[in-house]
Amino acid sequence: MKRIFIEETVKYVGEVVKLAGWVHNRRDHGKIIFIDLRDKTGIIQTVVIPDHVDVYEEAKKIRNEFVIEIEGLVKERPQSARNEKSVTGGVEMEIEKLSILNECKALPFEINKDTRDVSEELRLKHRYLDLRTERMKNNVFQRGKITKFFRDHLEKEGFLEVETPVLGKSTAEGARDYIVPSRIYKGKFYALPQSPQQYKQLLMTAGIERYFQVAKCFRDED
Repeated sequence: MKRIFIEETVKYVGEVVKLAGWVHNRRDHGKIIFIDLRDKTGIIQTVVIPDHVDVYEEAKKIRNEFVIEIEGLVKERPQSARNEKSVTGGVEMEIEKLSILNECKALPFEINKDTRDVSEELRLKHRYLDLRTERMKNNVFQRGKITKFFRDHLEKEGFLEVETPVLGKSTAEGARDYIVPSRIYKGKFYALPQSPQQYKQLLMTAGIERYFQVAKCFRDED
């Protein structure tokens, strides 16, 4: 069976599908185990009932951020239990097969909560975990969408995207350069660009009038 993404489950109500991802949250409600499964497209509530004995015993071992693969029946949630804020808030999955692909040790901070109060030093040390949080993941996705919006618009207007060099010669700018030593030319150094201005001027004199890029600029400031 081919795995699908979580956001696609709404199209498979009444069918058995395969999902894989991280355990965003696990909670027990009486004898029923609820597992919120997360992948890059969203979160879905899944249910483990005691009738599936092997699955139920395996589900007891699960903790947050375990990586699992599941198969089960997609069902519509009762109207009173729907979450209108979520794309998948109207469905849930009853798990029939469950495999733990990877376990997770104790986390330095909780992924499923706001990490604004967590120290930046700790978050950067565990950046791969920080990027799993909803706020940081949304930042990454939104930046990609905004960049694509500008790129599509400018291309329609006849602009050409050109990537200018990152290694160049040091020039007089408003801040200190970041210096990169050359391995081939001993005692020589490259400078990371503080702006693409000179390259832009070269393109203009070459007759490339409508140019754009999402430029990376490096300024060694205090």
